[in-house]
Amino acid sequence: MVYLVTFAAALGTAILATPLAKHLSFRLGIVAEPGGRRQHHGRIPKLGGIPVFAGYLAGILLIYWLLPPADSQDALRLRGVVVGTAVMFLGGLLDDRYDLPPRWQFLFQFVGAAIAIGHIIFIERFTNPFASPAIWLEPPLSWFFTYDAAANLVIIWRPLVYVITVFWVVGMINAVNFLDGLDGLACGVGVIAALLFAWHGIRLEQTTVPLFPLALAGALIGFLIFNFSPASIFLGTAGVWVLGYNLATLSILSPAKLSTALLVLAIPILDVGWLIISRIRRGQPPFQGDRQHLHFRLADRGVPTRWIVLGYYVMALLFGLVAVLVPNRLVKIGVWLVLVTAVSALLIKLSPQTQAPPPTTEK
Repeated sequence: MVYLVTFAAALGTAILATPLAKHLSFRLGIVAEPGGRRQHHGRIPKLGGIPVFAGYLAGILLIYWLLPPADSQDALRLRGVVVGTAVMFLGGLLDDRYDLPPRWQFLFQFVGAAIAIGHIIFIERFTNPFASPAIWLEPPLSWFFTYDAAANLVIIWRPLVYVITVFWVVGMINAVNFLDGLDGLACGVGVIAALLFAWHGIRLEQTTVPLFPLALAGALIGFLIFNFSPASIFLGTAGVWVLGYNLATLSILSPAKLSTALLVLAIPILDVGWLIISRIRRGQPPFQGDRQHLHFRLADRGVPTRWIVLGYYVMALLFGLVAVLVPNRLVKIGVWLVLVTAVSALLIKLSPQTQAPPPTTEK
């Protein structure tokens, strides 16, 4: 019952808040104009982060009222998710309004990662696919990592664990940012990831933790009604950062969610890596946008937006189910390698043969 009420509260709040956010966007002039990498028609409001955050917050308030975390460490971690999400939302709103330079955007993202680490949200378990899990612990400061074969432990210097966690959080936020290029794409993939996180947490018999991704999924679905093609409102930076931050932090809060996140978001993650390398090779700043993302290349080849978006949904769902349902770790690695090969081949096939258009700011 708690699960249903939480989901419904987040869903209903997002549905009610979206028209208000659209009105506020036009009133404040916070709208996306046609041009650049986006080829939409007309002026589209971009304060979609407001209904997503409002719906998510409504769900969280119900969680703390109906089923607050009993474990002290879970309580601390979940508080970190809430505080970090609020910081991401406020920073994203500032970027939506004032178009912050990249250094300020990264500053907010690093602050969010620091909040997560300060609330003991960091990647502390490394799953060895060839044997039992290996745990990251803190060794003498003279070593970055050691391996205890008898105990099957990979022991990593604690500061390096923090660096890896910061990379994961900031990387996930920007992967979602890169993905947010077609109507409903990032939002729908986020729904799939959040629902799989919730399902996986329930299967592990966690109590409060699965309610957070369930609330996030409800808020995203409520917003997706207005964001699916043709979109009448965009996520904006605030929505993207809220989504990316929660996918990063919630994926850490129970075992095997990292593999779920990696497989659900495999295509955008591979696309981001490919593009960053390509831009550096062309002498472009890695975070200056263009229409070379995989979804843009497909759209420029004449594939309808809805087909592309639904195709991403299907792939995210299929690979996410592999992560949740298949216990064999070697199979998951094999799926990853197959996907890497297939996406790389597709990117090569769709690579432009002529000079790319001038870069635009990634949004």
